[in-house]
Amino acid sequence: MSTVTFIGLGVMGYPMAGHLANAGLTVRVWNRSTEKSRKWVADYPGRAFETIAEAVEGADFVVTCVGADKDLAAVYEGADGVLAHAQTGAILIDHTTASAGFAENLAGKARQSGLGFIDAPVSGGEQGAQNGQLTIMCGGSDQDYQQAQPLLQHYARALNLMGPAGSGQKTKMVNQIAIAGLIQGLSEALHFAGQANLDIKKVVDVISQGAAQSWQMENRSETMIKGEFDHGFAVDWMRKDLGICLEEARRVNASLPVTALVDQFYGDIQKMGGNRWDTSSLIQRLK
Repeated sequence: MSTVTFIGLGVMGYPMAGHLANAGLTVRVWNRSTEKSRKWVADYPGRAFETIAEAVEGADFVVTCVGADKDLAAVYEGADGVLAHAQTGAILIDHTTASAGFAENLAGKARQSGLGFIDAPVSGGEQGAQNGQLTIMCGGSDQDYQQAQPLLQHYARALNLMGPAGSGQKTKMVNQIAIAGLIQGLSEALHFAGQANLDIKKVVDVISQGAAQSWQMENRSETMIKGEFDHGFAVDWMRKDLGICLEEARRVNASLPVTALVDQFYGDIQKMGGNRWDTSSLIQRLK
């Protein structure tokens, strides 16, 4: 039976670690807030640890799901970090949406320490994590991926190795770029339908059967019309992700004019106090 250390029990990590525990794996957890760790062990079979060093010692896999590059640096590096204390041969799996450069650097440090590494950002949001239906985009060696795959399947709907280290993060950037433009387009479409005195629900029912159909339309159009934005992926996190996309675009000389514009629109939502609103809240700035 594999021993898994899961670091980061936020809205995504909490249920993801739970799926591993419910699957019968030996799960250890660590969270910056010990209160969250205590709550998790009350909900799932597993053990909470006070330090990262203790949590990762002897683990076959170390899975992280934290906020950004700086949080990863705090978790992986330093005297108490994962790299210093994970056992030789362990596979490190990072679900954080971070920069590709950081993932590539972390993979190199892992190899030097005799560890495997997979950057594995996810898509599907809180609901996908709770239902074990996430899309996972992986970067790393085929050997490391083959070892990580059975573990990841416990909460994956779709799972693919996209290329070497950093490729998972770059694929997640593609995902966020596509979503940003799509949500803005849907927002403008719904806004126009309302201003044109159309029955918006009938409009959605009709056009969702054709080329305009999308996951966002099927799952968010009704709540967008109602002005309900207390679910899904928060604006603050989307801006963090789009910042990563735009930085990488400058590095690889890619042109992202729509993404840059939508990023500014999300800035408007933040000024409206919508930092924790769902990303579909773009429609609010049109009202």
